Order: sequence, then structure tokens, then C-alpha cells
Amino acid sequence: MNENLVSPREQYNAMKEFFNDFMKANQDLIWELAECVLFSLIIILIAGICVRIAKKLILNPKKKEHSIDVSILKVFYNTARTVIWIIAFLIVLELFGFNTASVLTVLGAAGLTVGLAMKDSLSNVASGVMLIVLRPYKTGDFVCCGGVTGTIKEIGLFSTVMETFEGIFVAVPNNTIFSGSITNYSRNPMRRAVINVRIAYGDSLPKALESLREMLRKNELVLQDPVPEVLVNDLAENGVNLTIRFWAANDKYWDAYWQIKEQLKSSLEDAGLNIPLPQRIITVINQEK
Repeated sequence: MNENLVSPREQYNAMKEFFNDFMKANQDLIWELAECVLFSLIIILIAGICVRIAKKLILNPKKKEHSIDVSILKVFYNTARTVIWIIAFLIVLELFGFNTASVLTVLGAAGLTVGLAMKDSLSNVASGVMLIVLRPYKTGDFVCCGGVTGTIKEIGLFSTVMETFEGIFVAVPNNTIFSGSITNYSRNPMRRAVINVRIAYGDSLPKALESLREMLRKNELVLQDPVPEVLVNDLAENGVNLTIRFWAANDKYWDAYWQIKEQLKSSLEDAGLNIPLPQRIITVINQEK
């Protein structure tokens, strides 16, 4: 048997002695490191609690109505969460002896470089901030902006998410929206509908006007203030063009519009009136040679 072979017991004792010597020699450093780790965990825990509190204060699900749009509240929450974690990160670095001033300088220089490289994205952010401040629309509004017509689903710092009539998801850059015109069909409480219809020249015009006005008075979705109007628009080639104008509540606009469209033909027919088809009279002259 080899006499120089160290037994496991002797190896264990040697390692134990080395560990004890290391602990005694670096006791202050180890305690300082343990304190830093402990305080870092406490700071992370406090930051997490602050984030949860910010979420409850900003995104309060129990509050049914907000004076600020929900998408804007999400932007505020994301900003607050980012600021809280950045502050916690800087405090942890300070605990471990890092110079946070130099870290901030490096981050600032990196941010400037990234900003120059992403100037188009930053213009979207600037436009997003202006849209949040000016609030030309809110979540749920039906708008036409940036070349897209649809319902606003979410307002972000970089883009606005919309859904078209066909249920298609569209993300429009905020810079495109802010640099163009914005048509908001949902902003005002009422909306006016304009529908054209034609009657024959042989029909009674007063009877047609009264029939259409009576139809508008009977429809519950049509507002009577302002008073609905039925006007003679044009004396066309194939008949008399009439224009129907009425107001409806914004959320009932399309229901009223399609109901009136559906009732037009039956109302005129019940009054003994006709909706003429385009007609042309062709005269053939037979010239015999």
C-alpha cells in the first residue's frame, strides 16, 4: 500500500482547516458582503411592493370610470414601474461600491447614441406624448387617422393599435397620426345621417314629404330635437331627388341609419308612391332613300 496516499478523513480535516482560516482572515469582508446582499434583497422587495402599489393606484380595477383613458393609465404605470426599478438598481449598485455617477454618465451617453440611431422611433414617442396630452381620441372611439379607419384599442408611446371593420389588427405609428388629420366619429354625443331617395315626377311631392316625415317621427332611434328634415335636393332626369337628414345618438347611429334605409321603400309604397328606375327614350327615325 502507498504510504503517501492521503485518507479521506485527512482531506476533510485539511479542507475544514483551510475554510476556517479563510473565514477568520476575511471575516469582515464576508459580513460586509452578506449585509450588502441582505439589503439588496430588501430593496428589491420594497421596489416590488412599490410597483404593486403603483399598479393599484394607477390601474384600479374597482374604479368603474376614469377621467383619463385606460391606455394612458397603462403608459403612466409602465413609466412609473420603470423608474422604480431603475432607482432600485442604482441603490443596489451603490451598496456594492459602484460609482453610480459614472454609471449614469455611461447610460446617458449610451442613451444619446441610441437616440440618434432611433430618431424616427423617438419622434413616435414625442407624438405619442402629444396625443396623450391633447387626447384627440380615447380607447373605444371610432376614428379615421393615419390612413386607417377603425376602433381605437390601445394608445401606446410608439404606436396606436386599431381594429378595422373587418376585425383586422393595425398598429399605426404615432408620428403618422399626429402629422395628419384625425376624424373622430365618436367624440360628439350626436351624429347626423344623410340619406337620399328618389320619387317619380308623376307622384305627389307633398304626399312623399309627409310620408317620409311621418316615418322619421315614428322611429324611436331618430332624435326629434333637432327636428328631422326631408328636403327636395334636385330635379333629376329620372325623378325628384329627396334628401333625408336626421340626428341620432352616437352609439345608436348605425342602428338608426340602417332602420331608416330599410323602411324607406315600404313607406313610399304604402303612400302609393314609386321609386323610379333610370329610363331613356330612344327615337328611331327611319329615313327612306
